[in-house]
Amino acid sequence: MANTPKFDRILLKLSGEALAGQQGYGIDPEVISTIASEIKDVVSLGVEVALVIGGGNIFRGLSAASRGMDRASADYMGMLATVMNSLAMQDALETVGVKTRVQSAIEMQEIAEPYIRRKAVRHLEKGRVVIFGAGTGNPYFTTDTAASLRAMEINADIILKATKVDGVYSADPEKDKDAVKYDKLTYIEVLQKNLQVMDATATSLCMDNSLPIIIFDLTSPGNIEKVVRGAEIGTLVTGEK
Repeated sequence: MANTPKFDRILLKLSGEALAGQQGYGIDPEVISTIASEIKDVVSLGVEVALVIGGGNIFRGLSAASRGMDRASADYMGMLATVMNSLAMQDALETVGVKTRVQSAIEMQEIAEPYIRRKAVRHLEKGRVVIFGAGTGNPYFTTDTAASLRAMEINADIILKATKVDGVYSADPEKDKDAVKYDKLTYIEVLQKNLQVMDATATSLCMDNSLPIIIFDLTSPGNIEKVVRGAEIGTLVTGEK
């Protein structure tokens, strides 16, 4: 494992469920503190870190829409859930001494800056962690797509997608004992095999802009730093094998 970080600027995508821990709903203070400490370790290496957090631990727009709620209204509620998670993560990071800024795609100036690309890049250059809340600000787009879009806008080297499993499998490893883990995949394979890496819009966006993705296990301590240092864990998605 290299001593110097492999990446200069990363976008870390966390699911909302990751913040809920074992309780399954809301925000587990212990879990969010652990994640904040791991992000601090990465920042101390001199890596510029941006974050996008989902809102599934509080409200899922898609599942609400499937139960009869207007999809746009449900998605806006989901975006507000991501802002709640962003503020919680900001608090956890600042508690461990990491300077942060939350930028929201939906304007709410009392609690977050509006999303301004140049300002976000400037914060990163100054060593601040920038947390992008409220998705893209548009319904019908997931936080995966928001992560891909923001990563492109800030010229991130890579998207690190933190999950509860140690990579991408051919099937759900908890349900299928014959599921095979992939070490490397191409964007086309992800789309053709309909693998649940990111949604198709996010994957296509990364493919069109040659932005690599690493899917790895967040629950294993120290994994964020290991990935940043170049350890071959998780699944790497790029243009070619």
